[in-house]
Amino acid sequence: MDINDVTKLKVAVLGGGWSDEREISMDSARACTKALKQAGFAQVELIDVASEGFVSRLATGGYDVAFIAMHGRWGEDGCVQGLCEVLHLPYTFSKVLTSAVATEKDVAKLIYRSAGIPTPKSVDIPAGHVPTAEERAQIIESLGLPLFVKPAANGSSYGITHVTSADMLEEAIAVAGRDNDVVLVEEAISGIEITVPVIGNDDPQALDIIEVVPGEGAEFYDLKVKYEPSELHHVMPARLPEDIYAKAQEYAMCAHKALGCRGASRSDFIVTADGTPYILETNTIPGMTETSLLPDSARHAGIEFPELCRKFVEMALE
Repeated sequence: MDINDVTKLKVAVLGGGWSDEREISMDSARACTKALKQAGFAQVELIDVASEGFVSRLATGGYDVAFIAMHGRWGEDGCVQGLCEVLHLPYTFSKVLTSAVATEKDVAKLIYRSAGIPTPKSVDIPAGHVPTAEERAQIIESLGLPLFVKPAANGSSYGITHVTSADMLEEAIAVAGRDNDVVLVEEAISGIEITVPVIGNDDPQALDIIEVVPGEGAEFYDLKVKYEPSELHHVMPARLPEDIYAKAQEYAMCAHKALGCRGASRSDFIVTADGTPYILETNTIPGMTETSLLPDSARHAGIEFPELCRKFVEMALE
């Protein structure tokens, strides 16, 4: 494999799949395929991993590297990464264990806490378990109201309910557990919502912080808001005091390293009134659409999208 000029490599861009985020993943994959071609790659093929014969095509197609543009289950959770490992095919972004741990928000919280990164209090509930009235009362006593109920292993705000009263809790838990093994019930931290992109392998760099503004009528940065035009909801750089801005970047790089991320990560935080950034989750394959957060931040730092995608290929081969 000649890596002196990565544009000579044959790249398989993996997208689609079977998760709730299939269509978003296809948008990311199409955008990355276009960007790699603009960056000078002559051999770039987009493959929907849900297509017939996908494994055979990936194994026999003569690819030098896989560019993983997948989100959600089977794509961001270590499954497709494991396949690439079996095929001895280099791939972008994080390895199997990191991908699995970061996807499971309840497990990732253990890593955050051990690394000294503040994260909201939470309770884990096995999917399918119907909490008794006493259990629900204990949850509310422990976490307060309002709170968020979410799948422990999903993304793009699927299955999340903003619970504002006790009678909403049972249904919210049922919704979050429909296609997941664990439900995360988390205290609602109030403050400024930000996201901190990080790029790099062993020596990562935090990019400019984006302040996320849900907009009028939105309770939080939900699925609808997330894929509206970025200029409606992204404020960059985030309007934070200099010391708090630096602290959030420090925590994001700490999460990147503690989880073992490679290539890129994007950690979401709520900054409370006292200036504490509380980490919510870390995305190991951030969105790569025209409205996505990481490409927005990279562009602000002078890294255009084609160059960014090329960098990810280079990092995959380090």
